[in-house]
This record gives sequence, C-alpha cells and structure tokens, in this order.
Amino acid sequence: MIGFIGFISLMGFMSCKHATPEEQATEAALNIYQQLLEGNTAEFLNGKALVDSLPAGRNRQQTLAYEQYVNDISKKHGGLQGVTRSTNAARYDSIAAAAPFDHFVHVFLLLSFNDSTQEEITVPMVLVNGEWKMK
Repeated sequence: MIGFIGFISLMGFMSCKHATPEEQATEAALNIYQQLLEGNTAEFLNGKALVDSLPAGRNRQQTLAYEQYVNDISKKHGGLQGVTRSTNAARYDSIAAAAPFDHFVHVFLLLSFNDSTQEEITVPMVLVNGEWKMK
C-alpha cells in the first residue's frame, strides 16, 4: 500500500503525461466517426475543418452525401457496427501542416460492418483553433 505522499507523487506523474498530437487527433476522429455510427450525419459534418465557412447549399449537399454513404453501407454491409483505432499508428505530417492548419495527422481507423467485414480507412485530421477536425 502506498502512502499519501506516494499517492500524490503518482498522481502528479500521471498528470504530466500529455497526449501527443497523434493521440489527440485519433481520439477526435473516433468521436467524429461515432456520430456517423449513431446516424448523426449533421454532427459528423460538423467534424470537418472550416465547415462553418461553407455556403449553406454546399453544407446541405455534404450532409446528403454522408446520408447516402450511410445508406450505401446499410445496403452493402447491413450497416456500420463499430469504429475503433487501427493497429497502424497515426502519423504526423509536417509537410502538410501549413496555414491555416497548425498540425496535420493521418489517423487510421477500422470500420466494422454488420456483415462481419472490416475496412481500414485513413482520416486526415487538422488542428483548427485548438480543435482537431477532419480535413
């Protein structure tokens, strides 16, 4: 059993570990794709970088495209069952990190479908105003 001082030291040590940009981007991508899994295509679209600068008509077109994507998955695979991290590690891309984006990370996710098939996808993520978004 560790004493109080040991516990405080352990908590301090654990709080010093900061998530890397790759870990942060992966977590954000998982959360965004979770919206797609739950059928929240409008929320999924909000996970895109600079979506607020799109004209209303273009925004609606993208929402319809994502809804069609979900319908296609349902027809072809019986629907999306889950979204997890791939075994491939996310990769920081210093070349693609240019204005207006501070950081660019390639995130690898594994989509699992209801027909027991899986697909690994690459999700390009960018840091916009302190928030990770899909490029």
